[in-house]
Amino acid sequence: MRHRLITATSAIIVALTTGASAADISQNGANAIRDNLNHLLPEDIAKSAPVTVTPAGSRYEIVYDFAKLLAKIKKEDFEIKGLTPFKMFATPQDSGLWNIEGNNNLNVTGHFTGPDKKRSDFTYSIGDMVFNSVFDPAISYFRSGDFSAKQLKFTSSTDTEVVNASFGDMIYKLSSAESTIAGRLDFAASGKFGTFAEQVSGKEMPPVQISADSLDFDAKINGIAAKDLKQIVLFVLDHADQKQLSKESETKLKDMVRNAFPLLSSLEETIRLNNVAVTSAVGAGGAKSFGYRFKVDGPSNATRFGVAMDAAGVALDSALVPPGYAAFLPQALDIQFGIPGMDFAAFGGELMNVDFTNSTNDGEKAGRQAAEKLFPGGIFKVDFPKVSARSDVYDVEVSGELEGRVDKKKDYKLNASIVARDYDKTIAAVQELAKAKPDLTQVSFGLMMIKGFAKADPDGAQRWEVAIASDGSIKINGQQIKGPDAPAADEGAPSDEADPTDETAPSDETKP
Repeated sequence: MRHRLITATSAIIVALTTGASAADISQNGANAIRDNLNHLLPEDIAKSAPVTVTPAGSRYEIVYDFAKLLAKIKKEDFEIKGLTPFKMFATPQDSGLWNIEGNNNLNVTGHFTGPDKKRSDFTYSIGDMVFNSVFDPAISYFRSGDFSAKQLKFTSSTDTEVVNASFGDMIYKLSSAESTIAGRLDFAASGKFGTFAEQVSGKEMPPVQISADSLDFDAKINGIAAKDLKQIVLFVLDHADQKQLSKESETKLKDMVRNAFPLLSSLEETIRLNNVAVTSAVGAGGAKSFGYRFKVDGPSNATRFGVAMDAAGVALDSALVPPGYAAFLPQALDIQFGIPGMDFAAFGGELMNVDFTNSTNDGEKAGRQAAEKLFPGGIFKVDFPKVSARSDVYDVEVSGELEGRVDKKKDYKLNASIVARDYDKTIAAVQELAKAKPDLTQVSFGLMMIKGFAKADPDGAQRWEVAIASDGSIKINGQQIKGPDAPAADEGAPSDEADPTDETAPSDETKP
């Protein structure tokens, strides 16, 4: 079902590849677009002609009858009511581009039966969906556009759980430009959701309310091979029903993939929630802001995947927090980590050796071999430029790099810098709490022992440079506090006691 829906909703993007101008608006042109749109649908659905196209002055009116598109789905598994035709207008430009615009709404109810044989009932409603965009047939995608929606609501219910969610107004803007890489494009998107609210309740759980004043998002993708990707998508759709490819088709596919590689030069996405609040029977909490960021950059033979999350103004009011411990809850968090040095050039090269003409080909083995090429020398690294937490009684930050092998679980090493500001204040807070909680006396003693290994920074902060070697030995600020692990009976005793080199030491560069 999912494949059919994707094919149906993307069909208009493919169908408008026939060039036209404002002077060419005619019934013949409308019929050509209609036939292309219906032809791209599965045959049993296309027979009902769910798409109609008619001339409308200087543009074409395109109408999707979603009820016909979904008519072949088994009624006992899925049913939806309230679907109305989706209408849009396509105006050809002398440049070869098309203006696409529309104004629709949605208000449907229905149910479906999942793999677990349980029934779920749902409702979706959108007050208005307005869009005005520019479509480029050469890439089968929009070059720019302004999209908006109002009063978005969703409900879902089963025998055990009910979910209600709503958004205020939504705005979304898309733009594009020629990339610095010849023949490629850069895209940028931004948008905002208004007030968000969600409530989850069930037979065995009290209601949980989640809300936010707004959600902002930004995304950039640079150097994307849009034209080549279009050809690959069309090729895959054209061969989707084939169990194996002919040698000629395989050669064509691999040539298209080579032309498209690397698929992009960088990608970045940022999402931020403002004034987040969570309320339940056990208490309430939230944050003034919560952010998420995902980034892919670097050359194809040394690509880095980076993730960052941060929260500010964190608060928690709950009976689950024992008296005296509230001051130790973090009020601000910043977590950044990534996987650097991934060799997608070698990964892609290995995939090009896969035989797609052989239906008995060991795809799992081929995928495993390609994955091994992704990490040069079998070395898997995770860097964490910044992991920090701050409250009224502590301020701690960690940075460094963890390195291991993809073929071993125990062979790893770690280089990390730990910085604690106002450390004496932290010790004093634990000592004060230990007066009421005697079990914390050992914790207080441990914190004072750890301070003995620290070095003082010029600003008074305490610093620990920690190095854990692959043989299990540990050094703190250059002083060995643990020797190598005893070797297994069938192994030698490799030594890895040298100080971290410039190549293995963590970088000071902060990046998500």
